[in-house]
Amino acid sequence: MTNKIDIVIRQAEHHCQTRGGRLTQKRRLILEILLENNPPKSTYEIAELYHQKSGDNIPAMSVYRMLDFLMENGLVHKLSSTNKFLACSHISCDHAHQTPQFLICDSCHSVNEIGLDTTLISALEKSIDAKHFQLSSPQLELHGVCEGCQNN
Repeated sequence: MTNKIDIVIRQAEHHCQTRGGRLTQKRRLILEILLENNPPKSTYEIAELYHQKSGDNIPAMSVYRMLDFLMENGLVHKLSSTNKFLACSHISCDHAHQTPQFLICDSCHSVNEIGLDTTLISALEKSIDAKHFQLSSPQLELHGVCEGCQNN
């Protein structure tokens, strides 16, 4: 029986192929680890989970290179505020994606990815352009407390 992660991985493989890349076995395993785990993981946490899952040791530098490939292909996001990584929640979607916004729980460290409305992003870009500032990424990271932690 095919599970949700297998479907997402197949979609990721197709996505990489259409962009001229290849989701190698090691890259695939890194992506699977991120799909299976929330909260987001650091490079060293990913390397440890990789070892647990495959039995192979992998240097952190190799994990960084694989994560770079996955980010370049829109499959993984890096949270700058925590220096951790998570799988894109829209890998298996066929529609155009909005700019990601991440709601990061400071209590349990879970992350919820939501899209920002394009009119809001356009207004922000207009304000930024007016100040002659060149934006490197429109990604937003908002910290707070998730519903689950609020109820505990």
